Amino acid sequence: MTRLDGRVERGNRTRQSVLRRTVEIASVEGLEALSVGRLATDLRLSKSGVFALFGSKQELQLATVREASRVFVAEVVEPAAKAPAGIGRVWRLCEAWLAYSEGRVFPGGCFFYGVMAEFDAREGAVHDALVRAQRDWGAHVEGRIEEARAAGELRAGTDAAQLAFELIALMESANALSVLHGENVAYRRARVGIAARLRAVAVDVASVPQVG
Repeated sequence: MTRLDGRVERGNRTRQSVLRRTVEIASVEGLEALSVGRLATDLRLSKSGVFALFGSKQELQLATVREASRVFVAEVVEPAAKAPAGIGRVWRLCEAWLAYSEGRVFPGGCFFYGVMAEFDAREGAVHDALVRAQRDWGAHVEGRIEEARAAGELRAGTDAAQLAFELIALMESANALSVLHGENVAYRRARVGIAARLRAVAVDVASVPQVG
């Protein structure tokens, strides 16, 4: 049993090292750039060993999306959850997302922004997994806005879905322009825009940080 457990542990470590590499590659080159041969060469593993961990290219892609989601939650969702429910948590969530993109947690910027463009017009399990990830993120932002409205910190007539759409659009634009131009000025512009949008619907404008 001990020997078997040791094999399982080694297999889990190998799988995790492979996934660390796949999210790096996919964030820059896309999910279609993933291959068993490339991963085996990069990580000095056997092709058969890498294939045995996933079984197919599609499962490798799906596992990569799941790993990217795990990292995203740890880097963006969980830190923001530490702030009290309200407009401050909405701001913290946007800040955490911008820091995740600007800090290049994934070398290609936001992992999902790039791979969604790669699969948006396709069909299949990978497309469906990315749709779920995008919808979960949009619903999460909308939910935090609804919390702030319920707490009386946003105007009663605030359209949570519309506001979430606008905030996400500002964040994704900053990511795209920063990656394209290799500069970070877009993140400052996004922070200014997000703060202005939140102040426009805040009951108390002082509850939103001044950004200049």
